[in-house]
Formats: sequence, C-alpha cells, structure tokens
Amino acid sequence: MALRNPYEVLDVKPDASEAEIRATYRKLAKKFHPDLNPGNKQAEARFKEISAAYDIVGDKEKRARFDRGEIDASGTERPPNPYGDYRHYAEADAGERYRGSGFRGAENMSQEDLEDLFSFFGSAARGGRAGDGGERQFRMRGEDRLYRLQVEFLDAINGGQKRLDLPGGKTLDVRIPAGLRDGQILRLSGQGDPGIGGGPPGDALIEVHVEPHPLFRREGDDIHMELPVTIAEAVLGARVAVPTVDGSVTMSIPADSNAGRVLRLKGKGAPKPGLKGERGDQYVALKIVLPEPADPELTAFLKNWGPSHRYDPRSKFR
Repeated sequence: MALRNPYEVLDVKPDASEAEIRATYRKLAKKFHPDLNPGNKQAEARFKEISAAYDIVGDKEKRARFDRGEIDASGTERPPNPYGDYRHYAEADAGERYRGSGFRGAENMSQEDLEDLFSFFGSAARGGRAGDGGERQFRMRGEDRLYRLQVEFLDAINGGQKRLDLPGGKTLDVRIPAGLRDGQILRLSGQGDPGIGGGPPGDALIEVHVEPHPLFRREGDDIHMELPVTIAEAVLGARVAVPTVDGSVTMSIPADSNAGRVLRLKGKGAPKPGLKGERGDQYVALKIVLPEPADPELTAFLKNWGPSHRYDPRSKFR
C-alpha cells in the first residue's frame, strides 16, 4: 500500500516552516508514542507513520527532493520522465491541450521520433541493455529493506555504534545518533537490494527499539528516576551522588524533604533532536528507605517520640 503524503500525515501545509513541522511532529509523536499507549496497535502504527513522514519533510534536503518530485513518500527515487513534465498541458484550455513546442502528438512526429519512442518502451519491457540495436538501457532502483535493531537505553541517549547482523552473514555498522527515540527509523543509503540494469541500490531502513533501563525512564526529552535516601538525609538535608545518563553528579537534598519530593537536574536529560547542544532535564523523586535489618535505636526513639508528637499525614484524604 502506498504511503500517504507526509504533509497530510503531519497535518501541515506544504509551505509550513521547519519550526512548525518540528513542533507538530513532537506533539503528534508524544500523543501516539507506544510508551504512552501500551498495547494499542493503532497508536503504534500511527507513530511509525508519523516518524516516517518526519524523516522526509523534517530533513531539509529530502523535503526539497520530495517537493520537486524526485523521491516519493517513502524516500524512494522516482524515475525521471524522459519527455519532461507534461501536466501543465493537460490543464490548458480545451483545444489547446497537448499542443505547442513541448509535446507533439503522434500525427506530428517524424518517423525517427516514433522509432525512438517505441525503442524506449520495447527496451523497458524486455530489460534491454545499452548497445542492443540502439535500444535504451532499462534501469531501476533496488528495493528498500526493513530491519529491526535493539539498542541499549544509554546508547540511544548518548549515541554510539551498533553492528546489525543480516541474513547471509552480511553485517551493517549502524551509527546511533544521540537522542534516538524508540520506534524511530534510520535510513542507510545504498544498503538495500541492488538495482536492475545498473540502477542505484535501495536503502536499508532500520527500525530501532530501545531497551528499558533499571534506573531511568524517558518521557519526551526528560529523564525520570527514583533516588533512595535515608531518614536522616531527608530530615536534615544532605549532598549525595546521583546517577545521570552521562555520569554521576552531586545533588543537594533540602532539609525536611518528604518522600516523593521531586528535584530537578537541569540539562541532564536527553539531547533534543534538531536543537544542537540543547537537552532535557532529569527529575529525581526521593524515596525514603528504612535501614535493613531494623535499627533497635531508631525503633526505641520513635516509641518515645511518637506519642508526644502526633500528626496525621492522611488528613488531606478526608
């Protein structure tokens, strides 16, 4: 089934600015992301369609080639029209269509022109080669190939390289761009099926699946995690080491911090696609953890402290 026009997929006009296209893509990608729609196959399919559309019109060079009709909605090369663009003749007034210097009807063609025309189509039908009785060579671009690649969480955030094993013992070294999202499709030019008659090869389309991480969870360009802290650190405050996606940093825990309090590490999230040097943030939720095994001194202290310092943490539930 043919892919839809990428402008229609993203619901933007063909003359939309790069910023408008990028903003619309982010909004739609967040809405239909599989992580936010678990088990929803329709949302997953829509997310893939959105990603493929943005791969075309979100890239300045590909967008220009698509607008000129050089590639289709999948990024596949369109064969050039050997007789030029004739659509504007069909749009002319009645009686004026298919006339003029740009196109001649068969009744106005010379014998040489007719022979050349039939030679072209005869060669295409038979897959003729250049030099066979003056026939033109039939060239066709090779088909694209779709592969799936598992990528570790930190490699998707920070970038890297991954080797993809293909059928027949062939391998591809895939460059992982920093900030790669789950479900995103990478295109490796010329790594698909070989062309016919000397035509260019197709591309390899790599659908990326990012593996979950035991500490970190990604939401858009932000990273979320839970940080275990002691009672003393929560009550008295402390400076503690906190893991991030690119190394450990020191963070201050304010005194009298409740469990569930969320602290922000600015600029410690994922790189923002298309915005060089900009990153999301990391959000750290505090989780108070009691000592194991139980501390007898802490137990004795609370037995004496509790009766004279009563408070109701669930008062807001009433």
